[in-house]
Amino acid sequence: MNQGTLLIIDDEEKLRKLLARILSLEGYIVIEAATGKEGLKKLELEQIDVVLSDVKLPDANGVELTQTIKTRFPEIEIVVLTAFGTIADGVKAIKNGAFDYITKGDDNDKIIPLVAKAMDKALSQKAILRTNKKSGEQYLFKNIIGKSKQILEAIALAKKVATTDATVLLLGETGTGKEVFAQSIHQEGSRKSKPFVAINCGAFSKELLESELFGHRSGSFTGAIKDKKGLFEEADGGTIFLDEIGEMNIDLQSKLLRVLESGEFLKIGDTKPTKVNVRVIAATNRDLKAESDKGHFRLDLYYRLSVFQISLPPLRERKTDIQEIASFFLRYFSAKNNKPIKSMNAEFIDRLKDYNWQGNIRELKNIMERAIILCDGKDLSATDLPFEIQHYSASEAPSFSSFDLASVEKLHIKKVLQHTGGNKTETARLLNIGLTTLYRKIEEYKI
Repeated sequence: MNQGTLLIIDDEEKLRKLLARILSLEGYIVIEAATGKEGLKKLELEQIDVVLSDVKLPDANGVELTQTIKTRFPEIEIVVLTAFGTIADGVKAIKNGAFDYITKGDDNDKIIPLVAKAMDKALSQKAILRTNKKSGEQYLFKNIIGKSKQILEAIALAKKVATTDATVLLLGETGTGKEVFAQSIHQEGSRKSKPFVAINCGAFSKELLESELFGHRSGSFTGAIKDKKGLFEEADGGTIFLDEIGEMNIDLQSKLLRVLESGEFLKIGDTKPTKVNVRVIAATNRDLKAESDKGHFRLDLYYRLSVFQISLPPLRERKTDIQEIASFFLRYFSAKNNKPIKSMNAEFIDRLKDYNWQGNIRELKNIMERAIILCDGKDLSATDLPFEIQHYSASEAPSFSSFDLASVEKLHIKKVLQHTGGNKTETARLLNIGLTTLYRKIEEYKI
């Protein structure tokens, strides 16, 4: 069974043939090259996993060649072959990205486990890249559902900023798809091969959020038994998505501001700053300018985050997209639940279009899953919908004496609490906010 493909670059033909014979007996496909130029050409033509390269080549230095290969083919692992007395070359090659080195003339048994380790790493990395590519494809802009003017305008703005490293602030009600947009901006930008890390800032206390974002040193507080990387460090080279940024404690906001301005932060308990290169995308359903006027959000941080703002429309303002979105969820949940449901009847679609969707796409998703579970036929009908949607009338919908965000948010929280029968854990899940945030809002709005 093929265990991977190797390229041996060495001008000593006897040694090259011997290595090729040994490694082919281990199940590897082995390709040979006598020069650096020939080796680079083989890399362009073949799917190589691991390279074994001599340091002394007729047309190249193997140490410099290592750097060239890793720059052009970062997923390939390289083992450097050095002559006696040139171990320093091997060490330098590792600094240039080589997996390891081995001295020529050593027992050939040593090269087999070394190549096996390099191959395991190379194949694992390729598997991860394939998985990331597959999972990332769903977040391309072309896969965002909707043809309404509002959503197309938001997509057009996101496409423009995706090719830059600018900080982005996504605005919109809960459930409008802010994380989908953040993922799409990442996947269609230059950082797509690097990590995308997301965190809900409203789901943690100040102390826990600081540790999650920036990490800590062992012994810096009770329970810190070992060093921990923060999410900014995990996202180095990639993108971090800070959802519900408006819920972040104001004392912690200053630390975030420093990262945005200098790319440096201090881990809890550390005295030496950690440097990172991370793109920041933040999201909120709050008016951060108004929050800063109240002293709840730093104005300088608001200006730093809002370099490029994108507002996502609520579902009730893009009702022409409802049927298409519902059809997507129909296909997804029918397959997930092994139910042969193929369509929605006209009355079902009319009820969806009439409803006000305070919970936006997330609420529609939950309603579609529930309807598919309840449906006993091959078509979804209005009777598969919750009572409040079946009998919803726009003329009977609550009217607002004020259209400020707080009034709308209060009404929506009350509605979801009623929907869950007062179950606060389930309410927080549906609202996609932390339980502590929900309790704070209940107290704030006197619900």
